[in-house]
Amino acid sequence: MSTAQRLVAAAAELLDEGGQAAVTLRAVGSATEVSHNAPYKHFTSRDDLLAAVAAADFTAIAESWRTIGESSLDPVERLLDALDVVIRFSVDHPARYRLLFGTPDVAAQGGTLGEAAETALQVFSNIVVDCQKTGALPASSSNNLGIIIFATAHGLIDADASGRLRSRSGWTDVRAGLRFLIGLLQDQPPGHTSPPTTLSDTSTQETREV
Repeated sequence: MSTAQRLVAAAAELLDEGGQAAVTLRAVGSATEVSHNAPYKHFTSRDDLLAAVAAADFTAIAESWRTIGESSLDPVERLLDALDVVIRFSVDHPARYRLLFGTPDVAAQGGTLGEAAETALQVFSNIVVDCQKTGALPASSSNNLGIIIFATAHGLIDADASGRLRSRSGWTDVRAGLRFLIGLLQDQPPGHTSPPTTLSDTSTQETREV
């Protein structure tokens, strides 16, 4: 493991233990027992370090989604399992979950983080497309549909964490709420008959228009 990777791993552990306030370049350097100046040779700022942590987590999530997407499960079950990856991550690593989806300053770093996030979104979008191909989800932009499903998952995760979800809905967990949403989408009357489009399809169309 390189020094940069060790610093990122240490920052992830500090996030788990004490949230973002616990992560400083000095603290990460101390945790990895490197010289005082070593972290500054790899990361220009604290936000740069946090962006590297987020990029590593997006990459790990995308890999889990790839494995799920290649499984022989029913497409809807694959979609729910993919969402379970995020649900479990939010429970096991709440500070890192907030870093991924609730820290605009870090997201604005772009670069490797932006690439990792886009790759993860594309893998998730592919799982949505598989559902659309079987008629389990409406035939519309897979990118937009994935965003709506993902945003709902985040809302349900937040409601469950606050204790509101189960008492108000009777659902046993977040997955039950997401299954309810997918059921509603399946019941939508036909009307949007355009084929599913992926992120790459959208990008190609935009390029042609330009």
